[in-house]
Amino acid sequence: MTWNVSNVGAVADEAARAYGVSLTAVGLLTTALFVTHLAVQLPAGRACDRLGARRVGFAALAAVCAGNLMLLLDAGIALGLVGRAVVGIGSGAGFVAGADYARAANPSPLVAGLYGGATLAGGGLATATVPQLVGALHWRAPYVTALVVAIATACALALTPRLAVAARPNARFTFDRRLVRLGILQAGTFGASVVAANWVVPLLEHHGTSRGAAAAIGALVLLGGLVTRPLGGLVLRARSRAAKALIAVGTIGLAVSLGSLALPLPLPVAALAALVGGLAAGFPFAAVFATAQRAVPDAPGAAVGFVNAWAIFTILIGTPLVGATFSLPSGGRLGFAFLSAFSALSLLGIARAGSTRED
Repeated sequence: MTWNVSNVGAVADEAARAYGVSLTAVGLLTTALFVTHLAVQLPAGRACDRLGARRVGFAALAAVCAGNLMLLLDAGIALGLVGRAVVGIGSGAGFVAGADYARAANPSPLVAGLYGGATLAGGGLATATVPQLVGALHWRAPYVTALVVAIATACALALTPRLAVAARPNARFTFDRRLVRLGILQAGTFGASVVAANWVVPLLEHHGTSRGAAAAIGALVLLGGLVTRPLGGLVLRARSRAAKALIAVGTIGLAVSLGSLALPLPLPVAALAALVGGLAAGFPFAAVFATAQRAVPDAPGAAVGFVNAWAIFTILIGTPLVGATFSLPSGGRLGFAFLSAFSALSLLGIARAGSTRED
């Protein structure tokens, strides 16, 4: 599912030429995805609670396939926006379904972290891989690869146990104020990192880095979480009171990384900054979602959807805004400076984010 989050941004310049639009308009293709991705967060969570995550997962994959097939028909911006909106229904529902499936299979924070790491793999691999396929597939590269990944995922899901997640037909979502604070933290970590991942390759290219090197460095913003999301879950399982420390370390590290990328750094230093940002952004994941699921134990799927919606709203608004800064003399660097400040300010949500102490 997360392949679709960064696959277009990774080849933003190629997409702009193919569609005959500006980079800001290309950002709207990601915005279109996240409009529906945001809209389905809570409904998908409630569907998981009532119908089971496996069923929701299959429906989500069907939407991803349908949307990408539409996108392959023509390089028209209107069709592109519609197709990406359809893909967003699947990507949004799929994320929530995966999180609920992982929780039901094993409620350990380590499992939540492993799931979180796996979700980043798609976005990171798309950032690294799609630019390399532009020569063969041209503007269709993001969509062909997304379709292949969705079909492979559907095959894997078909092999999973049918009864691994029990449906809860009478599940009710009860609002808890802690979810707002957790949502702010999710916005400042996951949300900010995804916005950065969508624009870091164009940022580096616009300032003289080759496409291959920019793609490799850009992938680090997401791939770093492959290590630290599970690691954060492992720490949380061993020390349940470590949640706030994990969130603080991750948020501060990401803010420093994004601020560094806003500066005219030598390429090796920029690569290090991207790696630090990717690693840092992964630490809070297990703490945020473990706390959310414990806050609303009768509807954990809906809790995940509610908290993640804050990050999706950030991506929805932030992606085109950062894209717009590429038309300024800073060439996108001002956008990364704003992302850094936003991530740092999200720490205001940590004061009463709650505890993940297990019973």
